[in-house]
Amino acid sequence: METPRLKLLPPSLDRAPMMLEAILESQNELAVYLPWVPHALTEGASIENTNQAIANFEAFEGELRYSIIEKATGRFVGAVGLLIRDKTVPYFEIGYWLRTSAYGCGYMTEAVERLTAYAFEELHANRVEITAAEQNTQSRAVAERCGFEFECLKKNERRLPSGELGHTVVYSKTTPDVVKRGC
Repeated sequence: METPRLKLLPPSLDRAPMMLEAILESQNELAVYLPWVPHALTEGASIENTNQAIANFEAFEGELRYSIIEKATGRFVGAVGLLIRDKTVPYFEIGYWLRTSAYGCGYMTEAVERLTAYAFEELHANRVEITAAEQNTQSRAVAERCGFEFECLKKNERRLPSGELGHTVVYSKTTPDVVKRGC
């Protein structure tokens, strides 16, 4: 999949070193909200994680994760995934992270808009949602810029990596929303 500035590519062992570099660069920012970060900081963990992502992709199970590559430079700027929540609906959740040096460029908004369109147009989704920690204002801003509707606040629903109890916000788009507003 492509956007004007980005390529969204399926997982590949060839890109595992670039992903690890981005995670290492951004670990302090990512670790505030993403519990997997401390377990993803070695070459071995990166290879294992990428192999699992490849298997998920091939089996259409779990999460369909895409590497976000800047077309102009070939730089790995982050990842965006389509978590398969219920194939019978179909219902998906989009998760994402961006390397720190790519903040503020609109890359994640561009990637999420493209993946949302793919979910509705190609996978015939009836529901796509984005969830985030209540205080994760950057992730929330992406959901809002992409036209996802704030649906609810789930109180005391998650433990942040710090151990603090936190709330989760849920944003969604559904088939009638897409017909009215477009992706």
